[in-house]
Amino acid sequence: MSRIRQATLRNLPTLMKTGSYYLIHICVAALVAYAVTGNLVASITLSLLEPTVQAVAFFFHEKAWERAARRRAAAAGDAPLAA
Repeated sequence: MSRIRQATLRNLPTLMKTGSYYLIHICVAALVAYAVTGNLVASITLSLLEPTVQAVAFFFHEKAWERAARRRAAAAGDAPLAA
């Protein structure tokens, strides 16, 4: 459990950003799905499924960009950033 807690604390800004992105995405997806289907149950189902997959992908996307920025900084001779 300690490893999970440490990973959470180390990634807290990215996790918070991912969470806010997730909530916005659910709202937009629900509105679009309802506009397309006219079915409330279908729109809620779609709005929870697709953004959940996207939120997980977004988290790893952000981590990859952070790693690339650290590598660019190291290659430019700047002080290495903390992982």
